Amino acid sequence: MPTDLPNLLTLSRIAAIPVMVALAAMRAPWADFAACLVFSAAAVTDYFDGKLARERQQISDFGRMLDPIADKLLVGAALMVLAGMGRLTALGLFPAIVILLREILVSGLREYLAGLSVGLPVTRLAKWKTGFQMGALGTLLAGDSAASAIGLRVLPVSIIGEVMLWTAAALTMITGWDYLQAGLRHAGAAPVRAGESDPPREPVRS
Repeated sequence: MPTDLPNLLTLSRIAAIPVMVALAAMRAPWADFAACLVFSAAAVTDYFDGKLARERQQISDFGRMLDPIADKLLVGAALMVLAGMGRLTALGLFPAIVILLREILVSGLREYLAGLSVGLPVTRLAKWKTGFQMGALGTLLAGDSAASAIGLRVLPVSIIGEVMLWTAAALTMITGWDYLQAGLRHAGAAPVRAGESDPPREPVRS
């Protein structure tokens, strides 16, 4: 049900997006710090909604549909805010583009493979990618201004954030290539001719 706690946590990620954008648009040190906190809290719900759904046996089609959508909306909004408000350097735009394109690629592959009743497994490397990606975006939303506001002027927060973003982009390319190969493998399978029974399909994996 949409009102189950795991689904409410997923919905909270979407609800956090306009709050994060509004805070970042204020361009004040306290607002940058608050935007980082809102984004980080929203990112943490991605872990707890799945954990609670499994523990409470509340896994639903609604949740499976909404969870990746919420993730991609949150990441896409954060990247656009950072790029649009000049919070990324010229070099920092490249990993941002890679991450955004990978999200679109994987979304398309998941939609295609879902029609074949085939799921894309979430690998350990993909989880590391997500960790670096969320950490980088939260750090960049805070930026040097938020660091100064809380007395950490000597810490190069923006540089640390971009290094993490490049790391996430490298992992993104590796995991994106793995997903692309899986999609091409199934797309290249011989089609079933009329009158023949369907070939056995892989079980759906979350």
